[in-house]
Amino acid sequence: MTMVLVAGLLPVAVLLFYIYSHDKIEKEPTGLLIKLLFFGCLSCIPAVILESVWTNFLQGIGMNPYSLIYILIENFLVVALAEEGSKRVLLQLGSWNNPAFNYVFDGVVYAVCVSLGFAGLENVLYIGGFGMDIAVIRGVAAVPLHCICGVFMGHYYGLEKTYTVRGMINEAKNAKLMGLLIPILIHGFYDFAASIGNETFVYIWLIFVVVMDIIAIRSIKKYSRLDSPI
Repeated sequence: MTMVLVAGLLPVAVLLFYIYSHDKIEKEPTGLLIKLLFFGCLSCIPAVILESVWTNFLQGIGMNPYSLIYILIENFLVVALAEEGSKRVLLQLGSWNNPAFNYVFDGVVYAVCVSLGFAGLENVLYIGGFGMDIAVIRGVAAVPLHCICGVFMGHYYGLEKTYTVRGMINEAKNAKLMGLLIPILIHGFYDFAASIGNETFVYIWLIFVVVMDIIAIRSIKKYSRLDSPI
């Protein structure tokens, strides 16, 4: 069990440290970050419930689970929407009104904490259920995927808070939409490419993972460098 926990949580710790180290202006309270990690774990509950309900619905109306349209709907509108939507709700509940939320990059730190809380619990459960053989691939692909989604969700979350404070309602609504839409598209395509199961999509999936890693790293550095008060 100890090895499962170490294998499941080590990539979470590494990524969390990387994001935290880029919060240059004002470090966030440790208690708040722990709370958001816990909220991320909690977000697994509504996500699993929503995924189960909608998967049963799709199969109940007679959709072929091996058809392309089913795989598209399942990965984008069931899994990605349920997981990213649940994380977004818990993110707002746990941080929106906190006085420490006073810089745009804070949104990135908070969203990544929630995303990695979700990813950590999911990773431990997967490794515990399927064995240590999957620990490496999940550590370099699935866990970073959740972190990447958190980076973009958090950037727009920080902008949303900024626009809201300044009374820019339309801009705040657009930022909120983008903060959910971009993670859903990233997460959905990641799962979709991994679900097709042919050699071509294996290569597409690998390229996508590498490209998103590069984009995310560059974005984190940019968001950190251009950080500004809310």
